[in-house]
Amino acid sequence: MASPLGIWIVRKEAEPLGFRLASGLGGELCAWPDNLSNREAFAASYSNYRQWVLVMTTGIAVRYLQGLPKDKTTDPGVVVIDEGSRFAISLLGGHEGGANALAYRVANLTGSVPVITTATETLKPLVVGIGCRKGIEVERIQAAVDAALAKIGRNQNEIREVATVDLKGEEPGLLEFCERHDLPLRIISQNLIQERPWVTKPSEWVRSNVGVDGVCEPSALLATHRGTLILPKTSMDGVTVAIVEEVNDL
Repeated sequence: MASPLGIWIVRKEAEPLGFRLASGLGGELCAWPDNLSNREAFAASYSNYRQWVLVMTTGIAVRYLQGLPKDKTTDPGVVVIDEGSRFAISLLGGHEGGANALAYRVANLTGSVPVITTATETLKPLVVGIGCRKGIEVERIQAAVDAALAKIGRNQNEIREVATVDLKGEEPGLLEFCERHDLPLRIISQNLIQERPWVTKPSEWVRSNVGVDGVCEPSALLATHRGTLILPKTSMDGVTVAIVEEVNDL
């Protein structure tokens, strides 16, 4: 039976990132025997893991994968991350191999940007930013999001992802909401929000309890490339929601 997750590096300098990924994701940083080249060793190990995170350039990753993928229903999901932790790219098995979800996990751990190219995700235009009180129930989050969508005449299936600040990234109710709707949760660091405090109206409560002027608006805006705030912060029963639409000129 294949192991859950393998981490592969090509340069010794990438070892610290490799160990961090292995520890944070519950994976294994793989080593290779001296009698094989790095690429040969990866080819020999490829089918031993259900998912891979490759710490290398996409060009190297494509060459390493050459001839290995056989069937999208059984191939491992593959995510590529550069050594500078700038981008976490879902390269292979986005849906069947779970690489899209893995890319978000890698991004949330390292602060990189998840890159997803499958049409069913990239064609969804909405990012929902959510802030909430500690221990909030999933039904209250659901009600707040439903009310926010109704205000702008949009619906659940247009949501690409949910975004929040790192301090709220482990809220059970928020995680359950995302799982219920099969939505990725994008974690935005508190430091990044402090650098770009894009809020329509600062909140003293959030400032004193979270350390930023607001959560839902900057989280949603920072999760997009060219987003437009189409619903400013709305509050309902301990939950704040803002909705940003990704601008697509194509």
